[in-house]
Amino acid sequence: MTDTRDAAKATAEGSRDDGRGSGGNSSSRDGSGDVIGHGTWLDKLAYELVRREESLGRDTGMIIVESGLGASGIPHIGSLGDAARAYGVKLALGNLGYDSKLVAYSDDLDGLRKVPDGLPASLEEHLARPVSLIPDPFSCHDSYGAHMSSILLDGLDRVGIEYEFRRAYDTYRQGLLRDQIHAILCRSAEIGEKIAEMVGQSKYQMSLPYFPVCESCSRLYTAQAVSYDESARAVSYECRDTQMAGRAISGCGHSGCAKIDGGSLGKLAWKVEFAARWAAFDVRFEAYGKDIMDSVRVNDWVAEHVLGYAPPHHAKYEMFLDKGGKKISKSAGNVLTAQRWLEFGSPQSILLLLYKRIAGARELGIREDVPSLMDEFNELEDVYFGRVRKELRGNPAKLAKARGLYLYANLLRPPERPGAHVGYMLAAKLARVYRTDRARRVVEKLLEYGTIPEPSPEVEELVRLAGNYADEFDEEGGSAEIAVDDNMRAALGSIARMLDSGRGTPDDIQTGIYDAAKSCGAQPKDVFAALYQIILGSRRGPRLGPFIADIGEARVSKMITERVS
Repeated sequence: MTDTRDAAKATAEGSRDDGRGSGGNSSSRDGSGDVIGHGTWLDKLAYELVRREESLGRDTGMIIVESGLGASGIPHIGSLGDAARAYGVKLALGNLGYDSKLVAYSDDLDGLRKVPDGLPASLEEHLARPVSLIPDPFSCHDSYGAHMSSILLDGLDRVGIEYEFRRAYDTYRQGLLRDQIHAILCRSAEIGEKIAEMVGQSKYQMSLPYFPVCESCSRLYTAQAVSYDESARAVSYECRDTQMAGRAISGCGHSGCAKIDGGSLGKLAWKVEFAARWAAFDVRFEAYGKDIMDSVRVNDWVAEHVLGYAPPHHAKYEMFLDKGGKKISKSAGNVLTAQRWLEFGSPQSILLLLYKRIAGARELGIREDVPSLMDEFNELEDVYFGRVRKELRGNPAKLAKARGLYLYANLLRPPERPGAHVGYMLAAKLARVYRTDRARRVVEKLLEYGTIPEPSPEVEELVRLAGNYADEFDEEGGSAEIAVDDNMRAALGSIARMLDSGRGTPDDIQTGIYDAAKSCGAQPKDVFAALYQIILGSRRGPRLGPFIADIGEARVSKMITERVS
């Protein structure tokens, strides 16, 4: 046992919590005020998890964390976030000295409730069927469910997350949940009453919390389980008409009997299925979205009171919203995938987004968030390698958190030395100018400005990403807020007019900016900072004279006029 683990175990003695976790709202310190691990909410959750496991007297030789993967629609960045955050807790557990692994569980027996926007209308005929039994409309995988799962798994692979993949189809077909299903169905009346009491849903007072797949029409949600034969371990069902996602789905009228040991295909309802998985797979941590909070509450009760298994430690997170304030959703069609993000940003920028915090909803968009997160990662790298910002000095907790975020964004595998830092919007602005032979010409300009000491693969990759951004988002100017008083407004107006007239050489432009600031009573350093914010959304950048000459005086004049008019 390592010293780190001994220390974690020593501080883990004491009170037991209810397993629902802090949701990342608490400071990442233990009771003594010491910083835990790397000082992030991931470390806090891992510490709480260990403390709880030991208070329960459970073996901590291998701690399993789980992420459920939906397979009914195109996986978005929130779906990736569920797995990435669970993996972050796994990393934090490892940092405390505990072996852990992430199980990525694809619910590919879930039935298709509606055709997601943008997918073929031909899927209508497969509504209510398990997604693993629906043909892939794109003809590249064994099923619709396999296609959707592959998108998310590709995203996990591309950001470097390691996992053990399990799918519902195999889990049920192999009978891995048979004992848990049996225990749940034997007490289905009690569970139905409890669900009604806890969340006000009465349907499981009238039917069993189990859906066989109808052997006649292969639909799931039309096959209503009406009774359970405990000795035969078989569910009797009738395939009836049902309502699903606001529309009527016709049953085929077939009556049948389904074995729960894998001989027949079927699945537990969500209100009880999580509990069965937790108990069968010995899951100790699973985060969940605010939208399934009621299901998790019921599953916690089922795990503890029906299956005799203490539910896993939890963390609740809120969903990502699009820039219009709507929840990013597979069914709504406003999907932002990991693959889409990676056209413009690095894997580290996605991980930084997901590891910065877990609490609170957040509006998310590529145009605004990729540049800021790419630059923020560079700032954290500076802190990690010793360039500590003023606001972090003398604050060990904030300093530890900044360094910890950098480490987790690198999946605890940081480089030996910092990379060459180039502002994302600087690279994007140059990429807009140099569309032919882009990588070479932009790198040459960065060398000329003194922004980088030498060419490198990482700079070329940044130019590629920023070039994609420049091609996709044809916009001018940065988005940073600037304070403009009368003197600053006069100086910027004078500079815009100078640029419209075509000042001449880069040195002339540089001198002209300085002279305009002085003549209007503004501080030159403030004027230069304002110009960087207007052009790049940053307070600093390359020498302005050469940069403005390269990207175009008329373009910069327009940016200034639009921001301060």
